[in-house]
Amino acid sequence: MQDGRTGGAARAFELLEPLVRAATVRVHAPPDGYALPGGHWSGPTWGSGFFIAPGWVLTCAHVIGEGGAAVRLVGREVGISFFSGGAAAGLPGGGSAGVTGTVAGRVECVLPERLEERRPGRGALWDLPDLALIRVLAPVSHACVWLTDRARPRIDEAAYFGCTEDLGMREITGRTTRLRGTAAGGAAIRLGDEDEIEPGMSGGPVVDLARGEVIGVIKARRHAGGGGLAVSVAQLRTLPMAATGQIGLYRRVMQAHDLYHYDQHLSDLNSRRTWTDVHDELPAEEQDPHAGRGRLTRLTPAERTTLCGLLAELPPPGSSEAVRALAEAARGEEPDTGLPAPLSWRDGLGLLHDPPGAGGEAAAMLRYATDVSVADHREPPSPGADEELWDWVRTTAERLWRPLRRELGERRDRGLADRELRRRARAGQTVRGRARAAGGLPAGPSVLLEVWAHGWEEVCDWRVSVLAGPQRVTPLDSGTRVSPARLPAAARAALAEGFRRCDTHESAALLEVAVAPELFGLAVDEWPVAGGIPVGVQRPVVFRYPWDGTESEAGGAGPGGRWARVQEGPLQGRRADCFRGRQRSPSPAWLAGLVDNTVPVLCRDAAAEPTLGALHAVRDAGYGVLVCRRPPADPGQSCAPFHRGLREELAEAGRAAVLPLRLKALRSRAHGADPDAYWAAGMTLVWEDPGRALPRDEPLQGDL
Repeated sequence: MQDGRTGGAARAFELLEPLVRAATVRVHAPPDGYALPGGHWSGPTWGSGFFIAPGWVLTCAHVIGEGGAAVRLVGREVGISFFSGGAAAGLPGGGSAGVTGTVAGRVECVLPERLEERRPGRGALWDLPDLALIRVLAPVSHACVWLTDRARPRIDEAAYFGCTEDLGMREITGRTTRLRGTAAGGAAIRLGDEDEIEPGMSGGPVVDLARGEVIGVIKARRHAGGGGLAVSVAQLRTLPMAATGQIGLYRRVMQAHDLYHYDQHLSDLNSRRTWTDVHDELPAEEQDPHAGRGRLTRLTPAERTTLCGLLAELPPPGSSEAVRALAEAARGEEPDTGLPAPLSWRDGLGLLHDPPGAGGEAAAMLRYATDVSVADHREPPSPGADEELWDWVRTTAERLWRPLRRELGERRDRGLADRELRRRARAGQTVRGRARAAGGLPAGPSVLLEVWAHGWEEVCDWRVSVLAGPQRVTPLDSGTRVSPARLPAAARAALAEGFRRCDTHESAALLEVAVAPELFGLAVDEWPVAGGIPVGVQRPVVFRYPWDGTESEAGGAGPGGRWARVQEGPLQGRRADCFRGRQRSPSPAWLAGLVDNTVPVLCRDAAAEPTLGALHAVRDAGYGVLVCRRPPADPGQSCAPFHRGLREELAEAGRAAVLPLRLKALRSRAHGADPDAYWAAGMTLVWEDPGRALPRDEPLQGDL
């Protein structure tokens, strides 16, 4: 720290520095092909950036404008170098202590939009807000910063970070300064001259040391002496709005940001410090008007993280005015109207800092959360999401005074009554929200892939057939004693022939994969069959239990069976092999007691316990539709995004008949580099349709 920095700021810098370094990246020209983690990229540095959500990097527009006015900004591919696993160390060539990765990214948008047509000359300042949002083109495990929810920064001590090349070594460098005020109506932040902003640091994060949150993006440095200018991260709210009925890019990214930190806070898969942990350790703010009033005036860091996560679970607000109205009702006075409009439920929390009257921020935020829980959302929330938010409000209020607890209960009752009156008044009008697909699986024959493993060695037998009914099976090709690595190539020609026979002009045929449960992790959906495109992107893929000489009770064929009930919907997903990230084994009694429209969800390795035993138990309990997944590459990765995304997918699907096609659409989105679909990587749909019986014969036998 520099001379003159307070002891509290020095301690805050020490705590925050590893977290910020781990999320800061170097922006440069795109690598050739696909660079793997551990690969080095030594091209010239354009500038810096930082992860604000999984799959999303924020930087300055002028950073990705390297190359002159002839270069198109939106859609341009760039290179992102980072530290995989969140190691806080330097970049390639900087004596890094962690594994360094390089990945390609694509510029999704720039601010202001006019920069695409009109840019300043070389060396001149680009128009504010001078921001660019980059979509990472591959799923990578990486740390993300904590963004402020305040639209106007408070003038205090800060730190800034970026990529420097001092003495020929690339590294992420952190410096400290004091904020000197704002400019351009609050769109920019003036940085003090305590230290120099070096070339390459443009696009890096600026961190408020008192509150432990990123407030700005480094934009420019002064030519004479230190100091410079940063862009307020609140300017992200000026991203182009989506079409009517769609979720805008800003809301998507901020939702992913809040859910990332919520998952990190809840996870016990690793012992690394999270932003929530560090927020709890930051020194108390000096000159804090509420510092002497205890925990009754503000939410704890854990409570704030949880609240942001629960708000992110809900559908986005219908309008900015809806957020502002609820914030005003909770605050007790009109919030600042000169700030960028609040677009998300999280932005509403930023309007509730330092409210007037008794209770402080904690009371205002609990009132706001109560009102959000009973808001009239544009589309139905995920099952139980609004109730979960209210349960949290009620539990959190227990540590506050009784009058507030009573007030919140009465506030919720009024809100529920008002919402019911509004819904009755709208009875008969068209229901808003995304339309559900009406069709299910394509009619006609399917392609059947059967694989049998030799338990005593790493080889397997396989067969590809056309399945048009239990008595109409046409074998196409087969093989024996093939290694798992060679299986995609061995079966490729037979699969292509099967698809040619079964596909129609209207639809691609279903691929059914019949394997033992320990092979449910077989990545068949990723096999390239035609055009180098994964087969799971081109067509629906489902897994089946193979016929083993016994009759399956997959829901029963009767109208009261589980299969018939789950086809009717609505669907209800239940975790079968984990609870809040901890593994568990479901008992037969527990499985038998679930409602018939339940879809069991398993997130662990199918070839290992407890999931392997759970797969057999789920089948024995009569469940014909279940979802599992291949374990992620990072064993410390939380399974919460998978469960959350699947819960929303099941709610939107409504009935099981459309699940195979919806999962195909998810794979297509992930293949198209949509970060909002990365949670579905490795997902397997088990589909035991009693009306599509499998061939009843024995596995192939190898040569004697």
